[in-house]
This record gives sequence, C-alpha cells and structure tokens, in this order.
Amino acid sequence: MDHKTFLKALSAEEKAALTETEDAAGLWHLAGHLGLILACGALIAVKVPLWWALLPVQGVLIVFLFTLEHECTHKTPFRSPALSDWVGRLCGLFLVLPFEWFRYFHLAHHRHTNIPGLDPELASEKPETVAQWLWHVSGLPYWAAGARLMAALVMGRAEGDYLPQSAKPRIVREARGMAVLYLGLAVTLIWSPLILWVWVVPVLIGQPPLRLYLLAEHGDCPRVADMFENTRTTFTNRIVRFLAWNMPYHAEHHVFPAVPFHRLPALHVRMREHLKVTAEGYGAFTRDYLDRRRGM
Repeated sequence: MDHKTFLKALSAEEKAALTETEDAAGLWHLAGHLGLILACGALIAVKVPLWWALLPVQGVLIVFLFTLEHECTHKTPFRSPALSDWVGRLCGLFLVLPFEWFRYFHLAHHRHTNIPGLDPELASEKPETVAQWLWHVSGLPYWAAGARLMAALVMGRAEGDYLPQSAKPRIVREARGMAVLYLGLAVTLIWSPLILWVWVVPVLIGQPPLRLYLLAEHGDCPRVADMFENTRTTFTNRIVRFLAWNMPYHAEHHVFPAVPFHRLPALHVRMREHLKVTAEGYGAFTRDYLDRRRGM
C-alpha cells in the first residue's frame, strides 16, 4: 500500500477527527517548551554553580523550536491561523530563519519530497562521506547558508522557484525587520553579555543535535514519490518527542500534513503496519548511516 491508497482508505469521519485543531494543546505544549527555555536561561543569567554546563541544554531547547516553526508553516499547531503565524515568526527570530520565506521553502519540500531537482531541501546534498558528515553535523554550513539567505533577503533578493511573486515583498520586509531587531540586540552587548550566554552561544552549541535529528527524516530514503518510502519515522522517547513536537512521527506527518502535532500518535497507530522506513532511535540511525559511508 502506498500513501495515497492509505489516505483514500480513511473514512471522512476519521479524517475529520485526525485533522481537528485546537488552541489548548498547542498553548500548553508551547508553555512547557518556552518555560524550559526561560528557566534554563534564568539559571545561566544568574550564573548558578556550573552554569556553563547548562549552555548545551539551553541550546537544544532553543534550536528544537525549529520543529514548531516547521509545524506553524502548516497552520496546524493552533486552531487560530494567526496564532500559528505569529508563533512561527517568533521561532524564526530565535533561529535566524525567516518564517515567511521558510513557509514556501517547506511547502515545496512537501510537494516534492525527496525528488531531485524539485525538492529544495536537496539543493544541498546529504553528506556522503564521514568527513562530510562531520562538517554537516557541526552546523557551520547551516549558519553560513542562513547568513547568505538573510543578507540576500535584506538586500531585496528573494529568489527561488517556490516563492510566489506576490509574497516576495512580505518576505523581504520580515527579514529586514529581523535584521533591525538583531542590530538592537547586538547593541546591548556594549553593557551586558547576557544575550551571548542565554542565546547566541547556546544555539551554536545546540545546532549539531538538530542536524543529527533532521538527517534521520529523509537521509538514505529512496528518492521516490511514495511517502511511506521517502520519509522515515524514528522511534524514540517521550523527551525527544516533546522537544520535537511529535515530528519523529515524520512519515505520518508527510502522509497527512493536515494532522496537528498532538494527533500524530493516533495517526501512527492507524498507520504503523504500513510504514516502510523506520529507525529504532537516532543513535541507531546514525550508526547505520555512518556504517554505510565507511563501506563506500
């Protein structure tokens, strides 16, 4: 069974139940995630004993807001589309990832998942050697690409076949507004290093775990149209599922992206027997991924 056949087999009642959105689930989850960031940041700010050991924790908490920004592009984490948009913009501000641009980039990825020449995520190839893997996981290519993107958007160059002409002025305005905010935050470094320790250094440290996580979504999956084959679901623990807003259920998300994060476990139960590409945890995926590269 391919993913299209699976979707056709769902009744109208099942589809309606799975795609029902609500504000409460998203707001509670958001409160928990932001609460952890604020609590950890406060401990770093007052420099509790061994405060520096909290920097990678803070980094992981912040960079995994990417999974929420990603969810917001689908307008599913909350019933209110406007709330999803504003939360997405807030996440983009934390991550230096303009939300308006990312929305179109990500939706193009969903339309053409893992199809060379069409999926914009494949514009930069997955690492094919151990050395390339180390470079990729360092996060440095991500930050370099992000800096180039921000510079281009600020200068008014919003490029990409997936960007509607009508959206480009809005995309440029958002990037310029973000740049102004970043300049204002940079000025605060004159009298206080606070943002350096509660945000800048943590997100640099936290990027490698996110790179490892994201590589499992489609890495080494067949480049075909069937979402049961081109996307991986990774079985993991509750902590990772919480931080990633249930996106380890990634094949489920790609098969039926209208399903909000809090209903993905229910979709997984319905879909599990049809999954074709899975991993028993991120450690297992990484070992297999590197073993294949060593054998090349």
